[in-house]
Amino acid sequence: MSAQVTETVGRPAASYSSGATLKQRVEDFLALEGELLDERKFDAWLDLLDEDVHYWMPLVRNFEFSRPQDEYSEQGVGAAWFDEGKATLRQRVMQIQGGDHWAEEPLSRTTHITTNIRIVEATDTEITVKSRFLLYVNRREEEVRIFVGKRIDVLRPTENNFLLKKRSIFLDQTKMLFKNLSNFF
Repeated sequence: MSAQVTETVGRPAASYSSGATLKQRVEDFLALEGELLDERKFDAWLDLLDEDVHYWMPLVRNFEFSRPQDEYSEQGVGAAWFDEGKATLRQRVMQIQGGDHWAEEPLSRTTHITTNIRIVEATDTEITVKSRFLLYVNRREEEVRIFVGKRIDVLRPTENNFLLKKRSIFLDQTKMLFKNLSNFF
């Protein structure tokens, strides 16, 4: 199913066919989000975020066989690559759009791929979604970054669509070999 996209806010039109499942609507939302980021429509992407969004990416560590709980840093306790709310994400967008962000001059070209989308819990107020992602980043001629991992998203249903309420990003690599971490996942 293909939903129309409005140019102003980049959200799917409210009129889904009566046969659209919740999973199809969630998949469409996540695909739209990736498109907005890839097309550098950051303001429209911010519109998809709940005002109380929590955007978190823990550090990844190698762990002893008997201690799998040590693989990722703990939320609110350990360090994290990202532990942000909407105000901080908005500041990052403004910095990129300002043209003086050294890590994004020139701007990166990105491709967001989200797959293995599975709804693990759904209520009238929240939908928890697990997925896998690949983020390809190319900047200049020689800079290529590939991020692969898992996400757990909590979406809040709205009248016409969803808002991202929480995103937990779990990278599969333990060491960052890149000059910066300026992209959105």
